[in-house]
Amino acid sequence: MLLNNLILSISKNRFKQVDYFCEHPFEAQEKVFRYLISRARDTEFGKQYNFPSINSIEAFQQNVPLFEYEAIKPFIDKMRQGQSNILWSSKAAWFAKSSGTTGSKSKYIPVTKESLHGCHFRGSKDVVLSHLRQYPKSKMLKGKSLTLGGSHAIDELSSNVKSGDLSAILIQNAPFYTTFSRAPKKATALIPDFETKLKRIAEETSKQNITGFAGVPSWNLVMMRYILDYTGKQNLLEIWPDLSFFMHGGISFGPYRKQFEAIIPSQEMLYRETYNASEGFFALQNDLSDSGMLLIMDSGVFYEFIPMSEFGTPNSSAITVADVKMGVSYAMIISTNSGLWRYIIGDTVEFTSLYPHKIKITGRTKHFINVFGEELMVHNAEQALSVACEAASAIVKEYTVAPIFMEERTKGAHEWVVEFEKAPVDYNDFADILDKELTVVNSDYEAKRAKSVTLNRLKLSPVPNGTFYEWMKQCGKLGGQNKVPRLYNSREYAEELLTIAKTIK
Repeated sequence: MLLNNLILSISKNRFKQVDYFCEHPFEAQEKVFRYLISRARDTEFGKQYNFPSINSIEAFQQNVPLFEYEAIKPFIDKMRQGQSNILWSSKAAWFAKSSGTTGSKSKYIPVTKESLHGCHFRGSKDVVLSHLRQYPKSKMLKGKSLTLGGSHAIDELSSNVKSGDLSAILIQNAPFYTTFSRAPKKATALIPDFETKLKRIAEETSKQNITGFAGVPSWNLVMMRYILDYTGKQNLLEIWPDLSFFMHGGISFGPYRKQFEAIIPSQEMLYRETYNASEGFFALQNDLSDSGMLLIMDSGVFYEFIPMSEFGTPNSSAITVADVKMGVSYAMIISTNSGLWRYIIGDTVEFTSLYPHKIKITGRTKHFINVFGEELMVHNAEQALSVACEAASAIVKEYTVAPIFMEERTKGAHEWVVEFEKAPVDYNDFADILDKELTVVNSDYEAKRAKSVTLNRLKLSPVPNGTFYEWMKQCGKLGGQNKVPRLYNSREYAEELLTIAKTIK
């Protein structure tokens, strides 16, 4: 534990900084705000929105409108062409390519040297320090952490710019000393073809001492099962006895927990949630006895929040961390050291604690179902799903939910397309429990389901094992940070999945 103690000793200053913004979040955020404005005063964006005259957060909110990706895209395209001083004072040589779901349209998020080192890498270091601070005898540094990376390539708009998965960008630019604590080798981690990458990772890491994993739960689970098949072992502890932690993010861990516990049967295995998006590293679970994630206030990101009850209305107004309340679902707005300004990231969050300010991700501003006025959010769906799985002794591998639209003589409903790891004994009983629990966690759903006035009971459509994997493969979205959309207001994804399901034996 000598190395653990050494790192904790030399990190005392960072712990003081974290403790400061826990006690003084607005002051820390105001400092970040002034830094961002000062760095962008002379940019094209800064001149257009009169940054030199902005001397307060209120003036900033009055001068600068809210931006979704399509609105800020013309500035980003100039940066992708290699132009400087557009959204940020330094050039962006990297762009994180992200669609957020399996959709074909890609977003290109600038990654500047300031956001790379002052936000993404700083957040990653904070996760390690937070873990060691809570568990000073951790086996974390006894071996290597296995990270499943994506890939990158020359950007289509400029030969001097590269774009790719955020994970690939981080691996490509990681400090040299991380090679001693990370697996697989960089060349292996950046292999473009996902299935080829899995084979090489299994060959390489099965002979190493892996103490932990980091990344998106769904894709890590695919990799872990591949490695088990490759080695012929029953669980991962037979391969790596010192395995002790998983730093996860990107999607909710709840639906996957039992699957991880089955292949890592250890009471000492620790799971720590992080919120590291293409746009920035925003939060981390700094205390495993508390599910809330600590919002990082000093890493080059200025946060604003709009209550979802007002979001998208003419009278909506954004507030800072000084005015947020617990238990309210907010759309999160960010301004960053990568040049995103008042950017609607698309995630919704709820504060679970103030001083320190901790959040949980409650869903997406667009990925929810509100076809019939039910306003079903992702966290509602996963709460209900957890109860149904527990009651029916079932384990869900993947799922997505789509509306069944009203017709002349029929009422609406929700269709749950579900791939089970362990199927319930009776699908009808499972659907009954799930439907009933949805009325418990969501009053709008309850109102629409009352006496089936508007909504009929949900329809459960189980699909064969491998359906979601094949769907993602056909969409060209294997690995990386690609996510299955859980809730959607159209039937597009559900119909594609049900079509594929018919081809799988």
